[in-house]
Amino acid sequence: SAWDVGRNAADILSANYTLEDGEYPISLGLSMWGSSAMRSGGDDMAQAVALLGVRPLWDGPSRRVIDFEILPLSLLGRPRVDVTLRISGFFRDAFPNLISLFDQVVTAVAALDEPPEQNPLAAQVQRDFVYWQQQGLDDAQSLARSRYRIFGSKPGAYGAGLQGLIEAQNWESDADLARAYINWSSYAYVGGKSGSPDGHSAPEAFSLRLETMHIVLQNQDNREHDLLDSDDYYQFQGGLTAAVKAKRGEAPKTYFGDNAVPERPRVRSLKSEIARVYRSRVVNPKWIKGVMRHGYKGAFEMAATVDYMFAYDATTGCVENHMYTGVAEAYVFDSDVRAFIEKSNPWALRDMAERLLEAEQRGLWENVDEKMVDGLRVIVHEAEGQIETGLSSKID
Repeated sequence: SAWDVGRNAADILSANYTLEDGEYPISLGLSMWGSSAMRSGGDDMAQAVALLGVRPLWDGPSRRVIDFEILPLSLLGRPRVDVTLRISGFFRDAFPNLISLFDQVVTAVAALDEPPEQNPLAAQVQRDFVYWQQQGLDDAQSLARSRYRIFGSKPGAYGAGLQGLIEAQNWESDADLARAYINWSSYAYVGGKSGSPDGHSAPEAFSLRLETMHIVLQNQDNREHDLLDSDDYYQFQGGLTAAVKAKRGEAPKTYFGDNAVPERPRVRSLKSEIARVYRSRVVNPKWIKGVMRHGYKGAFEMAATVDYMFAYDATTGCVENHMYTGVAEAYVFDSDVRAFIEKSNPWALRDMAERLLEAEQRGLWENVDEKMVDGLRVIVHEAEGQIETGLSSKID
């Protein structure tokens, strides 16, 4: 079933990109998470190998994947896609067998004798092989590096490195965010002989992959959450987008894969998905009324939504001006909602107002009404006063 979802999702992505750009996709970066792999049975990995023109082989009734088969171009009906994985730390720890499988797939596809326009992975491996030889590496080292297509954080580490920068406002441009993401993500993984993945620092190889990446894809396998209620989405997809932009000099195509309904996987642009989440949840009065039933935690969820929307914009530029205005009006300028937050969690009120001001100051939120900016400053000062008063009364 996971293969059916992944194969369909690969076909839809290829068709959408071809329809928009007039040519087949060449290279793609995909985030691979362990939690979604456990829930879905491997939708993401199925899509990755399907894009490469490969299908798994199963062991009879057990349905365990034991090998793979390379589809001929005549049966595939399109060029292969050069896929690079950015795996999470949990995926690395939980699925060493899938790391080994994908590494074997890459090695096999790279060895095919096919036209460069039909097999961009093999063509890129050949170019990189020559490049690494010119850098002084021997043939074996050059070939190994040219095949790296699985990257993640340092063995034993987790995350993508952006949360601390965003929370502390310790960055000046998206290039700083890109640098942090690259530092955290530039460990190459291949199938280990002992069964454990072999991960080692390879920043130069990761930079080469970023320079040739045309598409950044993030999938979601259920509807229990969305892009703007978890920091993982902006860290992984946003960080990868910023890194590609920093290395290529232009932003990649950003897509969101919706696999919540297995029979009908869908692929949307990231911009349209964020707009969909904004309309359906972020400023939906029913959702706001719902979280207000949860007191302190409800106000926290509203503040987190603002943070994640801001962070996605900082890394991908996919948030419209009217969304900031809408959030400000719905969360901090609405008298009823503001009264609830002031009573339940004044820290959240201060943080939301500060984050919206930061968006304006950094140029992410443009053409803002000056009265709204002044109003946000007043809210920050009033919330600070309320927090200090509350803390003083507790101390006394």
